[in-house]
Amino acid sequence: MQNSSPESVTLSNKLARSPSDQRWSDDADILDTDDFIKILSGIQGKGVRPDLIGSIITHYASKWLPDLAGDEPKSAVSSFQDSPESITVSWMKQKLLIETVVGILPSEKDSVPCSFLLRLLRLANMVGVGAKCLAELEKRASWQLDRASLKELMIPCFSTVPLLDCELVLRLVRGFLSSEEVVRSGAALSKVAKLVDCYLAEAAVDSHLTLPEFFALACAVPSHARSSDDGLYRAVDIYLKAHPGLTKQDRKRLCTLIDSRKLSADASLHAARNERLPVRAVIQVLLSEQTKLSKQVDWSGPLSSVRSPAVGPEGPARCMSRREMVAQQMEIKRLKEDVLRLQSQCMKMEGVIEQMLEKKKGSSRWKKLLELQCLRPANDHDRFLNHYVEA
Repeated sequence: MQNSSPESVTLSNKLARSPSDQRWSDDADILDTDDFIKILSGIQGKGVRPDLIGSIITHYASKWLPDLAGDEPKSAVSSFQDSPESITVSWMKQKLLIETVVGILPSEKDSVPCSFLLRLLRLANMVGVGAKCLAELEKRASWQLDRASLKELMIPCFSTVPLLDCELVLRLVRGFLSSEEVVRSGAALSKVAKLVDCYLAEAAVDSHLTLPEFFALACAVPSHARSSDDGLYRAVDIYLKAHPGLTKQDRKRLCTLIDSRKLSADASLHAARNERLPVRAVIQVLLSEQTKLSKQVDWSGPLSSVRSPAVGPEGPARCMSRREMVAQQMEIKRLKEDVLRLQSQCMKMEGVIEQMLEKKKGSSRWKKLLELQCLRPANDHDRFLNHYVEA
């Protein structure tokens, strides 16, 4: 049996030892890593499944990298407070171990959980492993991005100002979309779209997140992957609230991400009352709601042309009376008139604002002309008038 082999027994004994019993020096640590690789190679040669090999590697890495073991990763300082070594030496050891673990991972996509890969990627960015190792980790994590959680995806940015590493998430999303399996699995793409929208809502709170970074990550997911734009609208609204200094053009560009036809009734109602949205975005939401109402009821057809409700497994539904149908159509007609009246008022308000801006620009232009007139040297006609007055 495979479990009774000397290599398996040795490996299980090594993995079963408690951390308090470990009294290894620096050289012993390196030798133990080499022994682990040799034992793992022997197990792989016996035809053990890749997922079991991945679980062994995950257990070994979680034991020697404390930040991978728990659900709450420790900070860079607290994880080394109890260690007699300096932080630099500990980081160098972790960097070497991470590069070793990445090098022995099985080539199969599902051999290692996505949660482990993302935690390992976070630690790798913190200790500064090589670019080749980071690229391999990002590629493996992107394969299983639909299985990731929001908490694991929120990897801090250790080198630049923004709090979260949005560029890293953008590379993961692009790597996931480049996979051939995504084309055949619409459910996985939908999960990634919801994950990206939730991530954008968290990242939008950071005032240092630039508009191009937010826009690029939102556009990375194709529009057909989102069955509803409620999550994206929430992220855009949070970004507008956290960045009040955005120009009018930037706010308009940001709102182009939202498809008002995919908003729910609650989200549309919130958008219609949202003062942070541009006027045209609000009008577009109202028009979309008007179109939805128009599709529900045929305005041109007579009352008798309304279709009878379909018969379901619970039996035919109660048909509305003529009075109820008239009342429903009157209510929808009233809502339609309110939408049109609100649309007209919004258009008038936008025209008044543009006229005020034009008047302000015109007054400033005349002021500059008068200043130039005062500074301009007198011409012959002005000299003649001055000479005539003095005479």
